[in-house]
This record gives sequence, C-alpha cells and structure tokens, in this order.
Amino acid sequence: MSKGKNTGLFFGSFNPIHNGHMMIANWMREFAGLDEVWFVISPQNPFKKHQNLLADYHRIELANRALMDYPGFRISTVESKMPKPSYTIDTLTYLQELHPEHLFVLIMGSDQLPDFHRWKNADQILEQYKILVYPRKDQPLSHEAREREEILLGHPAVTLVKAPMMEISSSFIREAIGSGKDVRFFVPPPVWEYMQEMHFYE
Repeated sequence: MSKGKNTGLFFGSFNPIHNGHMMIANWMREFAGLDEVWFVISPQNPFKKHQNLLADYHRIELANRALMDYPGFRISTVESKMPKPSYTIDTLTYLQELHPEHLFVLIMGSDQLPDFHRWKNADQILEQYKILVYPRKDQPLSHEAREREEILLGHPAVTLVKAPMMEISSSFIREAIGSGKDVRFFVPPPVWEYMQEMHFYE
C-alpha cells in the first residue's frame, strides 16, 4: 500500500492570484517535500472584510489562467460548495474523506500564526495535519501574540520553511490598479490580460 501523495493545501481568496502565490507554491513543491499543491479558492474568510472581492468564478478563472495546467498544481473549488463562512477544519475533513489517498498538509503564512488559536478546532488541525509556514514580513505584535506565535512554531506539527519572503500582495495589486498603475509584471501575463479585459479593480 502506497503512503499517498503529500499534497499541500494553499488557502486564499486569490483576489487576484499573483506571482508571489505562484513562487511560494513552486518553492513548496520543489523544496518542502510536497508532490502537489492545491490552490483552495476561498469564498469567504471569517476574519476578513470582503471589500472588492471578485466573484468566485472570476477568481477561479484567473487561477486557471495562471496555472495553465502546470504539473503538480491544481485548483480546488471545494469551498464554493460548502456552507458559508468556510472554516479550514471543515474543508480539511471534507477533502480527506473525498481523497483518502492524499496526505494533506496545510500551507500558511507566518502572519497567520498569532490568530491561529482563533481558528475553529485549531487543536484538531494540529493533531491531525502538518503545517508548513512560509515567512511573511514581521508585524508589530503584543507580548501575548508573540508568545502564542513562538509556542505554535515549537509544535511538532508546524515547520517554518526557508522559502523566500514575498512582499507582493493582492491588496497592493488592487490598490495599484485602482490608482491607474501598470503592474503587469506582478501577475502572470494571462491573468493581467483577463483583468484588463474585464476592468477589474479599476
């Protein structure tokens, strides 16, 4: 019996998907022991406001154009079919039932660590899944938040990887386009073409 595919789940609104996302996923697959990376396009994050959030089908189309059948990358729209708001533990459980042959690994940015304790069934996630954490720019934290971050990084299920730090963000791209800037080199060319065609974020 094979051990199954190590499959990284990269959750995000991908509003829009950009080169930073692609580079992180590429690094995770090539250097962090993953066989595949699935981009899980989230319709709703319980902790974020949804200003300027494109419709699900547009963000899925942007992701499809970005990946272009790249080997080892896949798009998952599973959360579009689940109750809202979507919670990571529910998605993990559902995907594991659908794909028992996969060993799912959660991919997350270090900026999410201080609030991880607020996630639904956070202890269950740590107990049942491995988490790969990629570095994000340090943010000012309270002593308590920094302590929670350090405790989480010391957990045996959590690994802080040495991926390059990406400072590109979807919010930067949205704001730049809204200001009339040409930021085509921050996203894959087919993504830029579709955004221009549809006048997204203008």
